[in-house]
Amino acid sequence: MPNMPSRPLIAVVEDEDHLAQGLLFNLEAEGYSTHHEIDGDAALQWLLKADPPPAAILLDVMLPGMDGFGIVRALRSAGRFTPVLLLTARGRSEDVVEGFAAGADDYLAKPFDLHVLLARLSALLRRVHWATADPGAPPAAEVTEAPKIAENSQPIFTLADRTVDLDALEIRAADRVIHLTVMEADLLRYLLEHPGKVVARKELLENVWRVHEDTDTR
Repeated sequence: MPNMPSRPLIAVVEDEDHLAQGLLFNLEAEGYSTHHEIDGDAALQWLLKADPPPAAILLDVMLPGMDGFGIVRALRSAGRFTPVLLLTARGRSEDVVEGFAAGADDYLAKPFDLHVLLARLSALLRRVHWATADPGAPPAAEVTEAPKIAENSQPIFTLADRTVDLDALEIRAADRVIHLTVMEADLLRYLLEHPGKVVARKELLENVWRVHEDTDTR
């Protein structure tokens, strides 16, 4: 990917050795560097201390020690907003919803196609890159019509007393700052690009989550 570090660090938190070794091998073959953890508690400690943090985290849900949902919640509570792709054999809709509610950016059920995983990882990194590529920000403006957005740029929106800054992945109010995950920022961006329009669930799934309409998500 242009203008990105030559070897982004990907943290793989997976206790199934054969799966972890396959992921590590293929990630390194794709040009990433890797760090591997097998225990949830140890993984959280490493992720909280990592400086700089990894570019993204591939995180199993069912782990010894703290599970993946707990790790994501702890990272977000600590102000760590590294993109997280959850990997799990638990593909029920309730588990998918819990993963997103915890603060994950994407979710992939096992068994998965390696090419799909690599594509989703690339998409996560690309969106983070786009969100931080331009240090300048357009002036704030009231959302009264769909804004014109230049390629690879994210605008700032003013809504009442709140400022939505998609470059910084945050919402700023008078007394606090709310940090956003990449997925939350994508959802807000899509809604703000369609002011005054009722956006159907199907449209959000296809354009934000990139989930096909016949996928069972209920």
